[in-house]
Amino acid sequence: MKTYRITLNLESAFATPLKGDALFGQLCWAIRNRLGENRLTGLLDGYTRGQPFAVVSDAFPQDYLPLPKLPGRFYDKIDGIDRKAIKKRCWLPEEAASVPVTQWLVQAKTVSDVIGQVKNLSEKHPQPHNTINRQTHTTGEGGFAPYSIEQEWFVPDIAWSIYLLLDTDRLSLDDCRQCLEDIGNIGFGRDASIGLGKFSVIGFAETTLPGQAGANACLTLAPCAPQGLGFDGKNSFYQLFTRFGRHGDIAVHQEGKPFKNPVLLAQTAAVFAAQPSASGFIGQGIGGNGKLSKTLSATVHQGYAPGIAIHLQERI
Repeated sequence: MKTYRITLNLESAFATPLKGDALFGQLCWAIRNRLGENRLTGLLDGYTRGQPFAVVSDAFPQDYLPLPKLPGRFYDKIDGIDRKAIKKRCWLPEEAASVPVTQWLVQAKTVSDVIGQVKNLSEKHPQPHNTINRQTHTTGEGGFAPYSIEQEWFVPDIAWSIYLLLDTDRLSLDDCRQCLEDIGNIGFGRDASIGLGKFSVIGFAETTLPGQAGANACLTLAPCAPQGLGFDGKNSFYQLFTRFGRHGDIAVHQEGKPFKNPVLLAQTAAVFAAQPSASGFIGQGIGGNGKLSKTLSATVHQGYAPGIAIHLQERI
């Protein structure tokens, strides 16, 4: 698989975070809508057997990677800085990923360092909505009560990067880029039909993810499913979350419920003690054969994540 850096310009508010597993799901729908259902079925052949045609990362500020939340003993101490200031250091310059992990906290940047004079990369605001009862021509109670949906607005003029592992023998670069542009034009995630989730693809170039010599662990760039893969639990560090997924596109109108079975995932920037794979990704494909959805039995979920090979050395 080849590695690509995709650069995005965000053009609207978002109601769904730009996470790798969600991006992969919408990429599948874009492939189905542009290239046909048979083409998508062929691409997903072997997906749950360690043969993904694509693995998508989260979106990160351009030239930065997420700093893993390792125990303090793995990092060099920083004198003269209080604990709150240290916790704000959450972004690692990409060029610093090749230096020893012990130096990462020293090299890490705060949001203000990344974009200047701003405390957060985004702000969330509630957007009021009304549902009109056509009999009374006004709002009311129950299903006609006014409600709010939270929208996330990102700092303008900041480019975002996605790292994509792509098997170009199965899906061409041009087709993949066109499908990603389709997502940006239509809108990503929730409430795309009312203008949310718009972005443009302003860069698509082959790249190489950084790595370290003598690697004995892997840093993930998207949520992943590590269950049952034999990682060293004592030397792996991750945060769990449950993905309560739901179908998108035309699947919401099919018979059955739009909701998928919950999936337990390890959050982005997890560190797993394992010999990094030559494939460049870690994790496993989830679903298929009705395991994830009764509405669409072939539904799968990205439990893979692009990985950066690192050498983890505990400081005593």
